[in-house]
Order: sequence, then structure tokens, then C-alpha cells
Amino acid sequence: MIDINESVMQFLLALIVAGPLLGAVAALLPAPPGLKGKSPEQAVLRHGVTVTGVILIAAIVLALGFDHDHPSKMQATTDISWIPALDVRIHLGIDGISLPLLVLTALLTFLCALYSYFKPPTGPSPKAFVALVLVLESGTLATFAVLDLLLFFLAFETVLIPMYFLIARWGGEQRTQAAWKFILYTLLGSVVMLLGLLLIGIKTGTFDMVALATDNGRSLTTSVQVTAVLAIGIGLAVKTPLWPLHSWLPDAHTAAPTVGSVLLAGVLLKMGTYGFVRILLPIAPDGFRTFAPYLAAFAVVGIIYGSLACLALAKQGAKGDLKRLIAYSSVGHMGFVLLGIATMTPTGVNGALFANIAHGLITGLLFFLVGALKDRTGTSDLDTLAQATGAALYGKAPRLGGLLAFAAVASLGLPGLAGFWGEMLALFGAFDPAVGLSRPAFLTFTAIAAFGTLLTAAYLLVVVRRVCMGTLPQDAPKLTDVRSYEFAAWTPLVVLTVVAGLWPKALLGLTDPAVQQLLAGGTR
Repeated sequence: MIDINESVMQFLLALIVAGPLLGAVAALLPAPPGLKGKSPEQAVLRHGVTVTGVILIAAIVLALGFDHDHPSKMQATTDISWIPALDVRIHLGIDGISLPLLVLTALLTFLCALYSYFKPPTGPSPKAFVALVLVLESGTLATFAVLDLLLFFLAFETVLIPMYFLIARWGGEQRTQAAWKFILYTLLGSVVMLLGLLLIGIKTGTFDMVALATDNGRSLTTSVQVTAVLAIGIGLAVKTPLWPLHSWLPDAHTAAPTVGSVLLAGVLLKMGTYGFVRILLPIAPDGFRTFAPYLAAFAVVGIIYGSLACLALAKQGAKGDLKRLIAYSSVGHMGFVLLGIATMTPTGVNGALFANIAHGLITGLLFFLVGALKDRTGTSDLDTLAQATGAALYGKAPRLGGLLAFAAVASLGLPGLAGFWGEMLALFGAFDPAVGLSRPAFLTFTAIAAFGTLLTAAYLLVVVRRVCMGTLPQDAPKLTDVRSYEFAAWTPLVVLTVVAGLWPKALLGLTDPAVQQLLAGGTR
């Protein structure tokens, strides 16, 4: 690690949050400043790569300068009065919980910008596309960095409009319906969430998340906590998404362009689970304990439901879209995250945070790969795809087939890869939940979720068999293997999936002290 003084850390965090927004404004200017290309379209796409690259470098430097000996301490903090009448402050800071999500967001957005530069989106003006991606990045990064409830809500909502337009203007079939479904679900959930956030602020007299976490619910009666957790939890559950509030997700993923699917699965879903950990667990612990068994029950139903839906889509002869299948798999994987959070134990919450990062890496890679397959074959329908590849992707494009198999086994939780640790720790947490939670109930949830891991392995192996494994006909048409820009965009995800799987301490060493302090009653 490197020694960076606090003022530089503050500047870096402010740059990470505000930089993409300034980049979005610059992208809409007649010509991005200082950048040239063979065409205005190429110049603005290069601008997107440059801005997201600068933000990624800033995030890496911030991570290197982070005090890893005290990950539970809020660092790089900025605290400026913004609306004195409501005591709303521009309060930024990071700890061991938010830092990995900040870096993941910066990485995935940069890889999406790099991919789009070489594979420009088909649709309206690239200027608008780049600007929307940068606004989306700014809102997501702000969500993980702000420490004021109202600022959290504003950042949380900032991502809705750019994602709506990315789906509606650059998406595939039925993109308009999917975009409307996405925004209606999330907006309705957000209205309810805002009421819960205002209730907490009015009853305590502050919206400061650090002060509220330190208070640990002592200023809130149990009935107020229960009401707040219900209202805020509904809004967060829609974004996560928790079954049965998930139905917007498969349509959104199926219609979204490749970059939209990567960002939606890789970072936007994490905003909901982050809110559960950052807001509900420390600020309203008694209210959360009331709903924890129900949250766990819905989570395990989502695990089984998502796996069965994927099995149905993967079945021979079924009208199964591979993008839709991966979207349903996210319902199951995020079920493990919510199960870990519902245990209210350090083991379970650490598992949830680890699974968040693993899901972002692995599912981001899966959507990149499916986008590449659709680009080459013109379809993501499993039956048509199997016919187009002759069910022999290993023979036609061995690197592409190998990467698809790698992402599949990582997603099913193969030991030694990132997908394993989060789900295992979530199950361990459910096996021995926090005091006050019914152990028999959580043992039942553990058994059901463990069965879900078998279903996950089943449908992913079916997908690999149908697309990758078969006898290559001698007259089979050629299929382009991994291109150089694809290799550049996907390699970081592969490497990090392996590193996180082999060296989980790198992530758990950051999250565990922060989680321990958060559950014990606050953060400093």
C-alpha cells in the first residue's frame, strides 16, 4: 500500500463521484475536448474510454492509499453542509464495505466503454450513449460513497433515467416495454423507500448515516424501526431484486444491449443489497430482526425459483433465451446475498458482500460472452444458438467456448473460483443465525438454499453441453474466435475471478472488520 495524505484521498473520492458527471457534459459538446478520431462518433467513444479510465485509475489509487489496517474506519471523508434547514450534508466516505464496490463499478464501466469503442452500439447518437453511461457510473459510484440518507436516495435514483434510455434506445426486441417495466417497478419502490428514509430523518433529527449507525437504533422506537425497515426494504428489494419483485429483471436483461446488461447485473443490483447492509442493519436493527426470517424465506424461494426457471429455459426444445436465463440466474444468486444479510451474523454478511463482488465479476463476464455469441450468430436463443454452433463451440471457437465454460463453472460455485466463497459463507451464516432469530427456521432455509446450488450446477452444465460440446461437422461454417479487444475487456474479469477464489482474504480482510463494527453498533 502507499501513503497518501487525507486531503488527496478526499480529492480522489470527489473526483470519482463527480468526474463521470463532468465527462457526460463534455461528451455532449460539439467535440470532446482534446480528443480526435476518424469521425465524431469515434472521438466521443474514445472520450468515454478516457473518462472511465481516469476514474478507474483514481479508484485504484484510492484503494492503494486506503488504510488497510483500519478498514472499519471511514476514510477520505468530506462533510459539507448543503441544506441547513434539513441538516442535509454533502457527506462522502469509504470503508471496507464500500471500497470493493466502488472499484468494481469503476472497473466494469471502463471495460464496457472499452468494449463499446471497438464494438460501437447500433442505434442513435453515440454522444448520448456515452453521456448516459457516464451518468450511470456517477450515480452508482455516488450510491456507494455518500453518507447522507437523502443523498443516498438521490444517487440511487440517478441511475434510473440513463438505464431506461440505454434499454429503450439501444436495446433489442420489445425494448420499449422492458424499459417501461424497469422504470415503473423501480420508481414505485423508490417512492416507498423515500417515505422510510424521511421517517428515520424526522424521528432522529438527522440524515447522517454515520451518526445513525453509531446510535444503532436507540433513538427509534421498535414500531418506527419496523415501519422504516418495511418501507425502505421494499424499495431496496425491487432493485436487488428479491422474489417476487423480480419480474422486471428478465425483460430488462433480454432487451438491453450488451453493455447495459453488464452494468445492470454487475453494479446496479448491488445498490439494493448495499442499502440493506449500510442502512437497515445498523440504523434499525430491531426492525430488521423482525423481518429477517421473512427476508430469508423470500430469498430461498428466489434461489429455487430462479434455478427452476433456468432449468426450464435450458431444456432441449424450450424457447430459451440465453440472456434471459442468465437474468433468472441472478435472481438465484442474489437470493444467496439476501440470505446472508438476513442472518445478521458477521459470517453471513461477509458472505453476502463477497457474493456481491463475485456475482459482478462472473455475471458481467457471462453477459459479455453472450453478447459476443449474439454478435457472431445473430441470436441468443439457445436452440438457434446450438444449431448455429453445431453444439460444438469448443471446436469452432475454442477460446470463446473455453471462456463460456469457465464463466459457467465459476457461476455454479466451483471451489477455487470467486463464486464459491460468498455462497458458502452465506450458508454457514444461515446455519447459525444471530441471537433472537429462529435457528430451526434458518436451518430449513439452509437446506433449501443448499439444494438450490445443485439446481444451479444442473442448468449451467446443460447450457455448456448444448452450446459447447458436440461433434464438429467437417463442413461447419467458421466462427470468429475471441478478438483482441474482447480479450482486453474480459481478461481482468477472468483474472479477478481466479484471484478472489484462491485468495479470499484479500476481500474478506477488508469487509470483516467493518462488518463486525457495523453489527456491534455503528461505524466511525
